[in-house]
Amino acid sequence: MLPSYARIASQVLGAPLVIDARIRSASRVKDAEATGLTPGRARFYIEADVLALIRGGTAIPARLVYLADVPLDARGRPPKLKKLRVLLFARPIAGQAGQIQLTGLDSQREWQPALDAQVRGIVREVIAPDAPPAITGIGNAFHVPGSLPGEGETQIFLTTAKDLPFSIQILRRPGEQPRWSVSTGDIVDESAGAPPKDTLLWYRLACGLPAQLPADALGSEEPDNARAAREDYALVRRELGPCA
Repeated sequence: MLPSYARIASQVLGAPLVIDARIRSASRVKDAEATGLTPGRARFYIEADVLALIRGGTAIPARLVYLADVPLDARGRPPKLKKLRVLLFARPIAGQAGQIQLTGLDSQREWQPALDAQVRGIVREVIAPDAPPAITGIGNAFHVPGSLPGEGETQIFLTTAKDLPFSIQILRRPGEQPRWSVSTGDIVDESAGAPPKDTLLWYRLACGLPAQLPADALGSEEPDNARAAREDYALVRRELGPCA
């Protein structure tokens, strides 16, 4: 079973290096010498041959070494690692060209065709020039009622790590389902619609937005308008779904 899109996206975003490799050798480190080892795991010193550099700013050696804490089976036995093809989420070690450090406990994953395709797709999204930035908070929000009962528009402006424009628009029309869209530029495109699930834009919103619209984002909005803005924000959160 594949990990969720959100899980792999978080690993790709947190890893300067994403590597397709095959393990050449794996030597178990004595538990007494494995500082900070999580119960139910064993630490291995691994030497691996690089098959492909999926993400990375510079070239890396054809062979790498690293430490990995791998889960034990129900009998307390580690898996067979030699010759295993793996996907690695890692960072380089300064001054040590042939060594890398995994970014987390599950940053060595057994290679599968579907997982490889998922990882490569996310990497393409992440390094694209128009990749949506990380959301750091909500700047301000306001609601403008329309001339008819049940008509109105809410705009929510987000703050981002790169200080780039990022906003959400929610439109309500009498007798119609509310529609919302996202703009990642200066021009508001109401026809863009909600982002498809399991895309980087969906991930940024589902995993970056707070559960509720902060009170300070509404400023001096009148109570009815503030209530409408909170309802529209709640609609967006429901339709995005959880950050899995």
